[in-house]
Amino acid sequence: MKKYSIIGLLFAVLLLPAASAPGADDAALEAAARALHAKILTVDTHCDTPGNMVEPGWDIGTRHDPDPDGAFMIDLPKMKEGGLDALFFGVFTGQGPLTADGYAKARSRALAQIEAIENMNARYPGLVGKATTPADAYRLKKEGKRAAFIGIENGYPIGEDLSFVGTLAARGARYITLCHSSDNQICDSGTDRKSPEDRGLSEFGKKVVAECNRLGIMIDVSHMSDKSFAEVLAATKAPIFASHSCCRALCDNPRNLSDDMIRALAKNGGVLQICFLGDYLVAPKPNPERDAAFKAHDKKYGSWGEMDEAKRAEAIADYRELARKYPDAPVYVKDVVDHFDHVIGLVGEDYVGVGTDFDGGGGLADCNDVSRMYRVTMEMLRRGYSESRIAKIWGGNICRVLQKVIDTAEPSM
Repeated sequence: MKKYSIIGLLFAVLLLPAASAPGADDAALEAAARALHAKILTVDTHCDTPGNMVEPGWDIGTRHDPDPDGAFMIDLPKMKEGGLDALFFGVFTGQGPLTADGYAKARSRALAQIEAIENMNARYPGLVGKATTPADAYRLKKEGKRAAFIGIENGYPIGEDLSFVGTLAARGARYITLCHSSDNQICDSGTDRKSPEDRGLSEFGKKVVAECNRLGIMIDVSHMSDKSFAEVLAATKAPIFASHSCCRALCDNPRNLSDDMIRALAKNGGVLQICFLGDYLVAPKPNPERDAAFKAHDKKYGSWGEMDEAKRAEAIADYRELARKYPDAPVYVKDVVDHFDHVIGLVGEDYVGVGTDFDGGGGLADCNDVSRMYRVTMEMLRRGYSESRIAKIWGGNICRVLQKVIDTAEPSM
């Protein structure tokens, strides 16, 4: 672990109160933020970087400049630069048909990404290590390494085989996002209303929830419908969390949680990890031409989970071209911290954290990759957040939830 001089540490401690005052200059804020990152555990609960890691020749141990289209936001050198200690690498599979063949293809994609994460740990043992518990993350920080957790974004690959949840747990998965942007066999999505009825959690989904509780896997409610959220809360015996969502009161998007949902999440002991994706942070201004173009794209390509690799590459290229033609309005670190403020005002500082969605759509004008994560802390200091509050938001809250989920699980045989 990098060693700091006694003088440097004393300087950082003395600087913190001054840096939190209104009008403090950015150099002082950055110095204070970096000193604080050296002391506390910082955790990001969602990225889509494994999608890069399975590409031939792409090396997470090499520093990559961010791609103009919003890729290459995370690698090990930039994690160190930005002061991010631990990351949940999201194993994402797009939604395909609810068939045996569809499940098999998704399972293959998921396992390939898990293998890529395992290969990273094996290739760079001096830089990163596998983590499945909070204790692992704290230990790896002391060793000067990054902590690599695994999260599964979309329960679709489970298919109708409950035993695959155990397979994922054995490979190190510590959360499962039960659905993605379309309804699946587990629950309904908040953004798939092909059917006007919100069917919520399926009977099989209730078994998945119970199995996650049994195995000590966190249940991620990001992406799910309001009814699914309520029924997961009713079914779970352990805290749940949202790995990358925001507050609906500040941005009325079905991907976000309403105030009532946030209150219910807090009562459950869970945590809302704020996403860095613009459409979830700030309500976009109406743009019918842009909306029509993206709707036509969706109609042309359908579900990305059903495509072969060549078709998926074509769909991504066309999507990026549309994104260049119709750029989103910029969002900033201050917009993220506005959502922190909202959760804190509503339920307190124990129920909010960070889940960027880097490499999956997340990104800010002033923090567009992981090397700039300290800027989030700068803004919290600017607003007068205490060190203990910042420590909770960056890692303490999610570690509490994960440990409680582990403690609630059945003892290993």
